[in-house]
Amino acid sequence: MTAAIVFAITIVLPNLTLMGLGFFMRRKGQASQAFIDQASGFVFNYCLPALLFFSVVDSEVDYAKQVTLIIAGIIITFILFFGSEAYAKRFINAPADQGVFVQGIFRSNMAIIGLATVANAYGEIGLSIGAVYMGIVTILFNILAVITLSRVSKSVNDTWISRGLMIAKKLATNPLMIALLAAFAYKALALPPITGVIHTTGDLLAAVALPLALICAGASIDLKAMLSPSGLSMQASVGRIVVAPLLAIAVGLGFGLSGVHMGVLFLMVASPTAAASYVMAKAMGGNDTLAANILGFTTVIGMFGMAIGAAILRGFGLM
Repeated sequence: MTAAIVFAITIVLPNLTLMGLGFFMRRKGQASQAFIDQASGFVFNYCLPALLFFSVVDSEVDYAKQVTLIIAGIIITFILFFGSEAYAKRFINAPADQGVFVQGIFRSNMAIIGLATVANAYGEIGLSIGAVYMGIVTILFNILAVITLSRVSKSVNDTWISRGLMIAKKLATNPLMIALLAAFAYKALALPPITGVIHTTGDLLAAVALPLALICAGASIDLKAMLSPSGLSMQASVGRIVVAPLLAIAVGLGFGLSGVHMGVLFLMVASPTAAASYVMAKAMGGNDTLAANILGFTTVIGMFGMAIGAAILRGFGLM
């Protein structure tokens, strides 16, 4: 069990350290909001796409063997979505709160926290598997998020058709989706390996992605909002930090997953609430204060939950 605990600390502590550095820099005035916004945009538009593209192109992973993992992830997402929808309709009255609550539970931070932790745990092979998983499940995340947040529409002209077009536009212009689809196409066409200046440049951009993203995430933490959560934010946080990881373990075991595939499933599902949940909630008229509270609390506390779960799975030889 000692080895399992060391493993869990090893994969989570680097992320917490970088987030702590970002928080320290913000408090010392060394990371302004403008810096955070610009750096986050740089990571999202250039560094993460490079990381995902070259992770897939350079890998020797048999993607056909990931079908079970992806199906398990989709099932978990639907269970969390419909379960939290039922809970929200039964116990939450305000439409502006319902969608934010639901999104806070089912939508995990796979692109930053999830991928970084998977990379710490399994290296390049885990990163390749995680990238494919993230690419598929992210599409589902965006669709379900628009559906649940559409309860509060600020425009009388907002229809299901307009929302559908908005989803399609977001997916078609999403740099992460473009990078993954380009990588899959490159692999499918059996083109020669990418070498030289192009690959070196891509490697440099990829190396920046996760560290800078984690620093920005830490700099964005609002301790006041995190430590003074409302009743709803605490309930949603329990759903993300406790219910989602336990569900991942149950479904993963049900599908017979183990090793790196079980590890990727657990770490991706157990990640804190996605940062994009706040942006989307604010844009679609949801309770952005509630969204910020859920995001802040799960970002910090959820990391410890990931470590505990990883230690237990490792101890039983499942991860």
